[in-house]
Order: sequence, then structure tokens, then C-alpha cells
Amino acid sequence: MRHFKRTTLSVAAVQAMVWAATPAMAQTTPATPATPATPAAATPAAKDKSTQALETVVVSGRRAALATAQKIKQDSDEIVDSVVADEIGKLPDRSVSEVLQRIVGATMSRVAASNDPVHFSVEGSGVNIRGLTYVAAQLNGRETFSANQGRNLGFEDVPPELMAGVDVYKNPSAEQIEGAIGGLVNLRTALPFDFPGFKGSISVDVSRNSLAAKNKPSVSGLLTNTWNTDLGKVGLLVDVAHSLSSNRTDGLVLDPFYKQSATSTTWLSRGITWRQQFYDRVRDGIYAAAQWKKDSLESSLTFFRSKYRFDWNENNVSNQVDPYNVRVSNASYDANGAMTKGVLTGVNGNGDVTGIEVENQTRYSKRSSQTDDLSWKMQGRVNDQLTWTSDLQYIKSKTQNFDSTVGTGVQLPSQQVDFTGSLPRVVFDEAAKTALNDPSKYYWAMMMDHLDKGKGTQKALKLDGRWQFKDTEILEDFRFGVRVAKRDAETINSMNGQGDSYNWATITHAWQLGWNIGELAYINQSKIPTYKNTFNNFMGGGKADLPALYFPAASVAFGWPDSYNQLHQLYLDKCAAFAKTAGWDGAGCAQQANSYQGGGKWQVASFGTDPKGTNSQGETTTAGYGQLRFSLEEKGLPVDGNVGLRVVHTKNEAKGYTSLSVATVPTGAVLASGVTLPNFSAATIAANTRQQDINQSFTDFLPSLNLRLKAAPDLQFRFAVSRGLSRPRLDQMQAYLPMKLTLDVDTPAQGSTAPPIVKAVKLTGTAGGNPELKPIRSTQEDVTAEWYFAKGSSLTMAVFNKDLKDIILNQTFNRTILDSDGKPVNFVMNGPVNGAKGYARGAEIAYQQYFDWVPSWLQGLGLQANYTYVDSKVKRYNAVYSAYCTPGAGQENLNLYINGCDTDGRTFGDMPLDNLSRNTYNIALLFDRGPLSARIAYNWRGRYLYGVALNSDNTGPNQTNALDTNPASATYNRHDISLPLGLPLWADAYGQVDVGLHYTVSDSFKLGLDVTNVTNKTYKQIMQQHIGLIGHNYFTSGRSFKLSAQYSF
Repeated sequence: MRHFKRTTLSVAAVQAMVWAATPAMAQTTPATPATPATPAAATPAAKDKSTQALETVVVSGRRAALATAQKIKQDSDEIVDSVVADEIGKLPDRSVSEVLQRIVGATMSRVAASNDPVHFSVEGSGVNIRGLTYVAAQLNGRETFSANQGRNLGFEDVPPELMAGVDVYKNPSAEQIEGAIGGLVNLRTALPFDFPGFKGSISVDVSRNSLAAKNKPSVSGLLTNTWNTDLGKVGLLVDVAHSLSSNRTDGLVLDPFYKQSATSTTWLSRGITWRQQFYDRVRDGIYAAAQWKKDSLESSLTFFRSKYRFDWNENNVSNQVDPYNVRVSNASYDANGAMTKGVLTGVNGNGDVTGIEVENQTRYSKRSSQTDDLSWKMQGRVNDQLTWTSDLQYIKSKTQNFDSTVGTGVQLPSQQVDFTGSLPRVVFDEAAKTALNDPSKYYWAMMMDHLDKGKGTQKALKLDGRWQFKDTEILEDFRFGVRVAKRDAETINSMNGQGDSYNWATITHAWQLGWNIGELAYINQSKIPTYKNTFNNFMGGGKADLPALYFPAASVAFGWPDSYNQLHQLYLDKCAAFAKTAGWDGAGCAQQANSYQGGGKWQVASFGTDPKGTNSQGETTTAGYGQLRFSLEEKGLPVDGNVGLRVVHTKNEAKGYTSLSVATVPTGAVLASGVTLPNFSAATIAANTRQQDINQSFTDFLPSLNLRLKAAPDLQFRFAVSRGLSRPRLDQMQAYLPMKLTLDVDTPAQGSTAPPIVKAVKLTGTAGGNPELKPIRSTQEDVTAEWYFAKGSSLTMAVFNKDLKDIILNQTFNRTILDSDGKPVNFVMNGPVNGAKGYARGAEIAYQQYFDWVPSWLQGLGLQANYTYVDSKVKRYNAVYSAYCTPGAGQENLNLYINGCDTDGRTFGDMPLDNLSRNTYNIALLFDRGPLSARIAYNWRGRYLYGVALNSDNTGPNQTNALDTNPASATYNRHDISLPLGLPLWADAYGQVDVGLHYTVSDSFKLGLDVTNVTNKTYKQIMQQHIGLIGHNYFTSGRSFKLSAQYSF
């Protein structure tokens, strides 16, 4: 059998090619720490045994970057896919999230956050790998994060201009820091020794979004040099980036469909609303590195800062149609009974026309985030067999947010809707347009403010060693190490007296007339500014015929708190005037409809003392590992690999609050048969209403095995198996545990001498989180086939399986305390639990090639394509299912967050894993010849589930007007019983075309043009109801253009 023995010279040549193709390659990742004699530029795949220094040959361009990324994959000890910067500071997309979506097995979310699907993200947000959100993020092989209650760095926060490359490890080994199940994403930056000496580069670009119509500049630059001194080789590097972006997203919303009675065969929608969001983003980054080397000792000190700020100004038209008090005319319906077009007219319970109230909201939101990473790495050689590495890291992250929404109101007599086209349409006749164009018809309606802030720190120390075996034919080296990390994080939300983080308050609404106010606060009666939005070119033009509407000026939203006090005064004046005519004391106005603060006077949002708004977490991890690398090539078998074990101990400390509230038993009441009432004295209640610290710890053993069979020089197969874990998000572990004892009492009729009867005692609670959550754990297997048939050309395939247990989902868990008699009492809490097991399994295939064998006029053409298939299943430990939901959003309605609740109270059954698309693929047509480089890239992702009962949408439990159609229910055919919605919300399949064209004017000067979303694609979300999958949200963000220039020296 042919031997494929790696020689010192061949490996050194491979490294030289890698250094040359990507001068901005990063420092070595933990999976393959470089020896002290190996330059830090070595790629993650490098397995050098040599200390030789070879002359490098500088190459550049996209083709070279693809070849380098392929070589990383081919030579790696593990299963990895990489993206390498084409030039200094030039990853091929606008954000790291967009870069990652091009990698086989990786997908990108296009909404602002998983719990906020109603806001589109032009540059993407979260990233899944192989369908799973359990992804770990690293910066140069070190753990990193943002102070956003999650565990990872927001990839959209990171300046891509500072990156030399991105690696995605699909099945990490024992040597890698734990925390990844879906995959591990390592962001790599450059070090001074990656360059032969002095090097500089400056890039400028101007971007423009077709809808926002604003030109936004960006600039980045790198400067580095190295010096040979008597004290050793010294290098310094500084890399900075400042990027501005402005975008606009238009959206149409079709609200859920309702039955007007339990026996009805038709369903009608509440109507159509629309929104227009202007989004401005500032992203700054600075990276500095100092490097020193003398003999076998090498040291590097790095500082990385990622700073991100966005401001959005949004106009949102909120439709307030009551589906049970609306008259439908000129309607048509589909085969399922769903209305497809018609006229909706608002009426009261007597059938009198009252109109439809529409709120025109202006929302201003501003968030800033910053993450600083200071790291110091030392490595040296004890002898020719033993090397060591020490790594010390300090991370500090902070974020803060201000969110303000103010709204005007106007009454529409009716709304004509049409759902038969590709987009839902609302049609206004000339009379309606004329009325809506009259500012005297508008009044000040509402305001809502919110604040939050967060901070986090981490200190980490990692010590690694490598023993290189001599005179053995099988063993190559043994790698070992320990890591200790201490992380602290705290987030604080503003809270009002009702326990709500978003502080909603009415100003004047039609429903207040006659009991709280005598007239509305019309906008032309005050000097508080408004403006008219004509919705020009809405949804790209020609797709929606919308009238002009009057909105609060943006200055009112961001003029908080003064503007809010002015708006509140409008209400107080209207209420006081009504009180005077009605003959009651106007001093009570502050406690009337405007107050959602527990009956107290309205106040602007602030960081108060409500413990529900604070989440404080501490976490200490201690890990040790050993990993043995081996090769059977000397024995005539072309097999190599590694086997290892990582042992990690995790200790969590959650600081929070617990409370106990007990309902008072009515005087003279008796308990029904079988009902028992726990005895909670005032002292016991006080003892269970206090601050609390909840600690837990666990130890995990995480073995791993990686094998590679080199069937031929260009053909290899891999097998990998490992165990992994993904710890809970920090917001899921909040230690806020309120317990409530409530009574279900039958009150006798007036005049009866019978006593009240306590029919049931309910012991419930809705937790802010669950501080006793365990990590999600997995066993994962991979088999790959990799054919590298030419330089930069390959065909690779992978089959994978991930068996998951302790999946976190919202369900119920028990909280047990002792009553005053010492008896245990179980409170059923609603919150996150380790409630299911499941799997994600599938296959990947990737292909890339430049067609050098074609006729000369076609040479330079290339193709890059990949496809991923993922199948998943979730099985709950304690299945919860009934055909109908019940009133209430707590434990009494277990179906709500699990099986969902339709508008008629019916459930949907088990849902798949969130955020997992069964099919995804990428296709890119490439051209690189001479000075011209071009790419036409298409990314497509199949339909996937966002979640069930999401709070930020009209499909979620903030809507509590579902109709009870359960024939066995005592509230059958009623909609006034607080029955919430929990519709499954899906992202529809979406594909986008992006184009890049770059021209090399000279060795030092390059020009580029990039166009994103070339076909102006509309992004669609779907709501699931029993009448089918129905379009819900439609977003258009237009095309984006970027002109760029780069000068290197």
C-alpha cells in the first residue's frame, strides 16, 4: 500500500502558500497551537513539525482566498469550513452574519431578534449551524460575547473589515472550548508576524439603499511593521474600521383570522396594517496587536474593540378592528372559509356604526453595544519535545437601549381589503383619503417608553502543553491543558407597577369617552409637533395605494421625557374638564385609565427597584483536557487522527427574588369536598418574599474522536464522534420566582344565607426564568468524503447526526416550599425547563471549481455551490396536549407555548425545532481573470418556524380575545374570557441574489462595486391557523449598492 508520509518540506511549503495567499491570516486556534518556532500566521489546519522559514510568494484575490480556505479544510485535524479575506480587510460580504450564510450547513436569520420577528434585519442577525441555534462564538480561539443576555457575540456587531478569516468547526474536539453543539465559529484577526515587514492599507466606500436614498461612507485601515532588534523580533499592528449604513424597510401586515361565533363557517381578518422603518447603523472597531519573539519564546498582546449603535425611526399603522364587533360586506371566501376580500365596518354591540380606530405610531429606538477584549499570550519550548502556552484574557461588554413609541389616532368608517394578490391590499376611496388628509380628525392616543441596560465581564486563564513523541511510528503528540473562566453578567429593565417592562399609557382613546374624558385631545389643539407621511414609493412602488397619514414627529418620540410629560398633561386636562362637568373630583384623574402603574400616578420609565427587571448571573467554569494525536502512515495505513477527553465543571450563581402572595379566604367560606388549603401565616409569607441566591453545579465528560483516511493524495474520508453541551442563555436562568395562591370561589346569590364555597385552590406562578436549568447535551457523529481534485477545486460531502437531550422549552416545573405547619406545598410554575429530547440529522454537499480547461475566452469562470438537508424531531419528556386551550397565559394554559392556540381556541400539536430549515443552498458564479474579479451569488433558505406564541406580534399572547369553541367548556362561544393566542409563526422560503464586481487598477489600487438584493426580493412570514398557512408579514428593503476603493502600500 502506498504511503502518504508528510515531510517537513511539504508541510512547510503548504504553510508558505497559506501565508502568501492570505497575509491577514489569524493566529493559530486552540485546536492546533503553533509551536514557538512556527509563525503565528499558521492557519487553523497547520500541523507543522518544522522550524524552517521559507520564502513566501504573495498572491491575492478571491481565487487565492478560496484556495486557502480549501487548504485549511483539507489539512485540518477536524471537520471545518472556512472563509478567508480576499485582501486586507475585505471579507466578501457586508457583515459576518452574511459571510457565514455562504458556508455549507450555516444559515442566517433575517429578523432583528428571535423574539422580535416583526422587524427585518437587512444585514442579518443570528446564525444557525446545521439547523441549530446552539452555536458558540470565539475570537482568535477565545470565548467572546455581548452583554445581551445571550452567550455569544452578536455577529452583526463585529466589523468584518477587521477579520482575516472565519472558521466554522462542525464537530469540535476535546481541545476546543466547550459550548458548541451546532458548531463553533472562530473569528480570526491578523498578527504583525503574518506580514514580511511594513504593510499598510486603507479602504473607503460609499453605500446607498434604494429606499432610504442616503449616501453613507465607511473607512478602514491597517498599518503594521516588524523590526529585528537585539532584544528579538518585534511587531506592531493597528487595524481600525468605521462603517455607516442607512436602510429603509417597508412592511405590510395581515392580521390573524377569526370566527365571529363558534358555529360560523367563515373566518375574517382584523384587517391590514403597515409600517415603514428607517434604520441607521454605526459600527466601529479597533484592533491592536504587539508581538515579540526571541529564540523559542514568543509573546503577543492584543486589544479588540467592537462598538455598535443603531437608531431606528419607525412609522407603524396599528389597526384596532374588533373582530366580534365588525360588519362584513361585499365579501368573498376561499374553500376553507377564509375571507379573501371585503369591506370591514366597525359597529358596537347594538349594530350601530362606530368606525374603526387606527393608531399611527412613531417609534424611536436606540441601542449601543460595546465589547472590549484584552488578551496576552505567551508560548515557549522547554526542550525539543515539550512546549507550553499560556493565555490570559479579560472581556468587558456593555449595552444600553432606549425605546419610545408615541401615537396619534383617527377613526375610519370602514376598511376595504383584498387578499387575493401576491401582497395584501387595503383600498381607500377618495372620501376616505380626503378625511385622512384632514389633521383636525386626528388626536393624541398613546405613549410607551422602555429602558434596558446590561454589562458583563469575564476573566479567563488557559494553560496548554504539547509533548511531541520521538522515535515512534504511531504517536505524534499529546496535548493537554486547563482553563478557568469567571463570568459575571447583569441586565436591568425598566418596570412599571404592573410588572411590565414596556410602560404603555393611554392619552385619549374613543373607549375613554363618557366615563374618563369628555372629548379627544385633537392634534390641532396643541403645539406638540406632527408630520404627514405620504408613503411615497412604499414597498418599492406600485404595490400599495396608501393614503397620507399624520404621525407624531420623531422629535416627540426621542424628546423623552419632556415630551411624555406634555402628552400626559393633555390627558390630565381632558380628564379634569370632564370631571368638572360630571361632578366628580378631578384629582382622581391621575389614577384613572392613564395609569398602568398599580393604581398609582403615571411616571416615565426608570430603573426602579422591581426585582423582576433585574437578572444577575455569575458563572465559573473549570476545564481540563488531554488529546492524543496519532498517525498510522508509518505502519502502511493512511490513517491519522486524534482522540481526547475534556472534563468541565460549571458553577452557576443566580441572584434574584422570590415572592409569595396568598389570597384572602372570604368570611364564612367553606372548603368544597376534597379541597385543602395550605396554612401560610404572615411570617411564612414574609420568609418566602425575599432576595434569594440559587447556586448549582455540574460536571461533564466530553470525549471526542477524529479519524481521517487518506485514500489517495486528493481523496480523504473522515469520521468524527463527540459529546458536546450548550449552556442555557442567561435570560433563561433569571432567579425571579413569584408564587401565587389564588382561590376559585362560588359566591352565593345576593340575599342567600349559604356560605361562599372554595371550589379550588390554585398554586401557580410565572417565573422570569429557571436558575436550575441544565445545559443542553448532545452526542454527535459525522462522516465526510472530500475530493480535492485541483488547487482551489473540491467536491465534499458530509452526513451528520446530533442526538439532543434536555432541550430547553417553556413548560411547567414545580417549586416546593413548606407552609407554616411544615408541610410541603408544590407551586406549578410556568417558565423554561429542560423538557425534551430530539435530534437533528442530515447531509451536506459542497463543490467549487474554476474551469481552467474551457476555451480561452471562458477561462476565469468558476462555480461555488453547496446544499444542506436537515431533518429534526422533538419529543417532550412530559407530553402536554388537549384539543382546546383554556383561558389564562400561565400554567392553567399549558398548551399555549407548546402546542399553540388558534383564534378559536384549538391547539396545533407538536411543533418542530425552532429556526431549522429542512433545505438550504448557495450557488455562486465566479469570474477571476486578469484585473477583473466578479461574483453572482444566490442564497436560498427553506421555510422554518420562528416559534409559538411570540409576544411581539398580533399572533401572540398579548392578544387575549380568542373565541372559546370547546363544546365542553363552561365559557363556550365567549371571547371575553382572556383566552390568548399562540399562533405558530413561520419564515417563508427566501432567496436573494447579490453581485460583486472588483477591478485591480494596479498592484496597489483596487475598485469595487457590490449590489445586494439585486432582484428586490420581498421577505414573507406565515402564520399557521387551522384554515391553512397564511401570509402575515411582508417586508421590502430595496436594493443596496456599495462603491469601494482600496489602496495598499
